[in-house]
Amino acid sequence: MITEMKILRMALKVATTPIYNFSPGPAMLPREVMQKVREEFLDWHGLGMSIAEMSHRSPAFTGIAEQSVRDLSELLGIPENYRILFLQGGATHVMSMAPLNLCRETDCADYVITGNWSKRAAGEAGRLTNVNIAASSADVNHTTIPDREDWRCSEKPAYLYFCDNETIAGVEFPSAPVLPDSCGDTVLVSDMTSNFLSRPVQVDRYGLIFAGAQKNFAPAGLTIALVREDLLGRARPDVPFLYDFRLLAEHGSMFNTPPVFNWYVAGLTFAWIRQQGGVERMHENALRRSGKLYDFIDANDFYSNPVEKPYRSRMNVPFVLADADLDRTFLDAAADNGLVELKGHRSVGGMRASMYNGMPEAGVDTLIEFMEHFASRYA
Repeated sequence: MITEMKILRMALKVATTPIYNFSPGPAMLPREVMQKVREEFLDWHGLGMSIAEMSHRSPAFTGIAEQSVRDLSELLGIPENYRILFLQGGATHVMSMAPLNLCRETDCADYVITGNWSKRAAGEAGRLTNVNIAASSADVNHTTIPDREDWRCSEKPAYLYFCDNETIAGVEFPSAPVLPDSCGDTVLVSDMTSNFLSRPVQVDRYGLIFAGAQKNFAPAGLTIALVREDLLGRARPDVPFLYDFRLLAEHGSMFNTPPVFNWYVAGLTFAWIRQQGGVERMHENALRRSGKLYDFIDANDFYSNPVEKPYRSRMNVPFVLADADLDRTFLDAAADNGLVELKGHRSVGGMRASMYNGMPEAGVDTLIEFMEHFASRYA
């Protein structure tokens, strides 16, 4: 008996199905980078050892680290008065590090809530310092970014925090926010985990930018932080060593053993991005991928996306089916056609297609073709 999934597979005429991983993270890395890792894994440049077992103090790894810093600096045009930190752990660690390093006991930090990750960051900061919610889109289920003139900042906040791209809600700031007069001249802090290196950034607009690796440039377990030098040395006396930006900067991110393998993969990805044409090309690719999918969704009554168009993410596209009872059928059939990890977050439901730098345009084209066939069968 021919199943519905097999019928859909036949309709797509797929003889050998490639796998396109739409996971929100850990996510798809560039195939060229992964091939390079495979080639070098057992014997890095004739040394007879793997990068995974190489000392972080060795000349070989020191060269890798220094080159990665140069490449990242060039990709983002990072000014000389910023320190680039390669940190263990994830971006969630830096949610704690921000208030611990930038706030004194009587300070207040302002947070803009546009989804799950900024909400979580504000909750963590509230345990460590005074927090003011300058704006929130919770009342509209995080389908937009609050109008700048409606933001209500505290008087002289230590910093203003926002998440540049919310992976769950699929909401992205089009650019660094121009703050209303009520916010004054405050330090901008941004979690760019899910759109880091996907477009140019005016780094000097920020005091702190950080990003977990597992979306756009390396396996999970590494986080990069760009810290303006004048903000170093403000940590509280009781802050643990590995949460002190100044100490980490002074030791070149090697106060203790860094995640050597992840750092190496990050360096390969930085080099790959440069070869592709830099973050400008990554931005063009992201606009083209997401634009195709949004155009298809908007033109098809079977699918819908709730986010206001000016704030739709280029990285994460959530969508729902007209009939939620078909969700499981959709996911199973998609997986049978090599389209995996499309299930939406449990708090939102539906589907979510995450398309980071490593996602080829062919993956999006295949997804749209599948969605078109699925809708024609079940609409």
